[in-house]
Order: sequence, then structure tokens, then C-alpha cells
Amino acid sequence: MTRNTNKVTDDSEVSLYTTVNPDILDASPDLVFIIEPDDTITYANKIAVRKLDSKVVGANLRSYITGEFEPVYDKVRNITFKNGYYGDVEMQLQPPGKNIIIGVFYLTRIAARDGESSSIIIFIRDITEQRRTEMQLLRFANAIHYAVNPLQITDAGGKIIYVNPAYERAFGFSKDELIGQDPNIVSSGKHSKRFWQNVWQSISQGTIWKGEIVNRNKKGELIYIELIISPIIDPSGRVVGYLGSHRDITEKRHLEEQLIRSQKMENIGTLAAGIAHEVGNPLTSISSLVQVIQRTTDDTFAKDKLELVKNQINRIAKIIRELVDFSRPSHYEEKWVDLNKMIKEAMNITRYGRKARHVNFKLEIQENLPPILVVPDQLIQVFINIIINALDAIESDSGVITIESRRDAKNVYCVIKDTGKGIHEDEIDKIFDPFYTTKKVGQGTGLGLWVSYGIIKNFGGNISVDSVLKRGTTVTISLPIKQRDTETS
Repeated sequence: MTRNTNKVTDDSEVSLYTTVNPDILDASPDLVFIIEPDDTITYANKIAVRKLDSKVVGANLRSYITGEFEPVYDKVRNITFKNGYYGDVEMQLQPPGKNIIIGVFYLTRIAARDGESSSIIIFIRDITEQRRTEMQLLRFANAIHYAVNPLQITDAGGKIIYVNPAYERAFGFSKDELIGQDPNIVSSGKHSKRFWQNVWQSISQGTIWKGEIVNRNKKGELIYIELIISPIIDPSGRVVGYLGSHRDITEKRHLEEQLIRSQKMENIGTLAAGIAHEVGNPLTSISSLVQVIQRTTDDTFAKDKLELVKNQINRIAKIIRELVDFSRPSHYEEKWVDLNKMIKEAMNITRYGRKARHVNFKLEIQENLPPILVVPDQLIQVFINIIINALDAIESDSGVITIESRRDAKNVYCVIKDTGKGIHEDEIDKIFDPFYTTKKVGQGTGLGLWVSYGIIKNFGGNISVDSVLKRGTTVTISLPIKQRDTETS
């Protein structure tokens, strides 16, 4: 058996003088065949016989080529008989009763034993497993790339090497901004160093970690995440990377917080009614006694001190009235009103006060908003409370309060922005709690926002606060657009 070892040109005649021992071909990891011009197989090495068919010698090789590749096989075989060589072409074989074999074919023309005719020796590298692996990787790659949840892959050192489009959308960073970075690029700073050390210790040992964390997007907004970190382990058992799967539960957390707050307010409302009753009556008696003593004494010192007592009684009475107003069901009449009109009225009430003297009010309203069904006096009270808080937060002589109105398909909005000192992020979740205030002692009861929150919730709306220290606060009030079935004056 001879095999050409010379470079073959298109028009050259092939002369082969090197004798090839069949034992050498049997040792090859490739399938090896020798075929005649009519495609009859005259030789097959051991691996070819094992993978293809025990009766392969004497059979027609073309009968093993799958139908779609028959034209390709005919073409490369003819070129090989003409030019002497054809290599690196992928085709498929179908052994009887077995799975398809995907192979890379290399064909060389060789001289037959009589020296006058030619045969072809074919080496076929079996890449079936390689293609199967590639297809599996392609499926996984597409599943990860088009997954709804944000996914990231890091190397063993923790540097980001891949993020899917959902990750880019969730955190606002582009892929180019993230690749090569540490995942802490989206860290909120709300978790301790010890927390992350425990996470790293767990995953570096090949253990899956699950938990809830708080991240921050490119705009600085907090995102609550349900995170699963899975170590990527190679066949030797070595951790070579990590897959992080993120599920955004921000909306879920906000709904839970609103539910807890609503339950808290309901409980406090019940408690407030009892406190107002138990405290109100004794307070009325004390106030009456103070007034009687004031009228019956000529002692100036006593009168001054009694006046201080009366002022404090009035302050307590005001708090009790606010508690009573909140806890008792509203009997105010709901009316269809124009939101812009309510905003202007509240602004006109507050803009001429002493605190508003050096503040610039800006009004940015959207015309032709649909009417909303509310209790007008209560809504104006909410606007006044928030505007007063904004005035109190402005410490400079050039502050700005911007009030805007707008709508979407379901709600109308009133947004009140100030350029004041802002609120620390740790305090934002507490500002709707009763008696909680960021103001100095004696400057606020801590009931204004609590009452305002209850009023807006009773209207079916929502109120939220965003704030940045030293840059200002934005309060957004949403009220539902309702179908106006009947005209109400």
C-alpha cells in the first residue's frame, strides 16, 4: 500500500513509492478508508470498522454518506481523483442502527497496486462529540444571553467576564463598562465587609450561595436583589468562575413596605382614638383651671408661667386634634376638582409667609388634566404640609421650590421639589411614621407627613419621597384617574 507524500499540483501525475504498513493505520485515531473510483471500500482500519460497520469492506462508501451531503461527497471525490488532494471538509456518515457520525474528511489520491490506476485514501476525524458539545454550549449561551433575569459571569478572581443584556438594562451600565470590573461596581455599600467575606468563603469552596442583597444602579437608585451565585467547576474539580443570577424584587419589597406601613397606620389610628379620648378630657380640665388662675391672680411671674403652660396645652391639643382627624372616618364630601387649581391654592397660601420670603416658586403644570375625586380641603392640607416642609428644609436665601403636575394613563401627579438640605437615606423609610421628624425639638410634631400619607391613601393614591443630602428632596403624589359617571358639584 502506498501513499503520496509529495505536494500535488492541479495537473501533476501522482507517483507514490512509500509503502505504508496497515498496522500504522490501525493505530490512527481517525477513521481510514481506501476506495476505488466506483466508491467501493477496499480497506478500513479497526476504528472505522468499529464505528461504522463490521461489513464495511466491500461496501460502497457513498451509501454511508447522509443524503444532504451526497452532492458534497461527489464533488470532493471527483476533485481528488483529478487534482490529487482535497482536505478539511465536514460531512456526515450514517452507520446502520447507530447514531450519525460527524467527521472532517481529508482525501488523497494514491496509486493502485497495478501502478496504472488510482484509488483514494480517506482520513475522517470524528468530531461528533465536539459538535455536540458546541451545540450544547450554544444552547446554554443563548439561554443565558436572552434570559429575563440579569446574569453575570466572573472569572475565578471575581472579575466580570460576561453580562447579559438584562443585566445591562437592570443596572444601567453597558457591557464595555462592566467587563473586567469587580461586581462591587453595583454595590450599594449597605452590606458589611464581613458579609461579603462570608459569601466569598462559601462560593470559593464550591458551594452555591443564595440570599437577598441591595445593589445600586448607575443612577444611584437602590435595587433589591434575590441573588444566587453558582461556582463554575471544571472536570478536575477546580473552581474556574462564578455565575451570578439576579432577580429584581424591588417592587415586591416596596409593596411589602407599603402593606406594613398601612397595617401600622391602621393600628396607630386605633390607638390614637383611644389616646385622644383619654388625654383630651383631662387636658380640657387643666386648660380651664389655668385660665381661671390667670384671671384671679395679679402676680406677673405667675401669669407669665401660666401663659407658657397654656401654650404647651394648646400644642398638645393641636396634636390630639390631628390624631383625632386621622383616626376618625372622614365625613368630608368628595368632589371632582381640578388638580392644578388645588396646587395653585396651596401655593398661594404658603408663598407669602415669612419663611417663603427668599424662596423662588416655580410652577410647571400640564394643562387639561382630568378631574380627580377627592376631599378638596384635605388635598390642600397635604400640599400645604409638604410645601411647609420644603420651606423648612431650605437654609439658603436663594432656594427654589418647583411644583409640577402631569398625568399618565392611570394617574395624575403632583411633584414638589426643593433645593433644601435633603434627607439621609436611612431616614427616608421613617418619615411617614407618626411623631418622627427631622426637625429640631419644638419645630415639628412629626404628624404632618403621617396624616398626609393617610389622606392620599384614602383617595386611592400614593406618596413617595426621593432625597439626596445637600441637593434637595422630591415628593411625588399620585392620584388615580376615575371614571366620572355622574356630575358632582
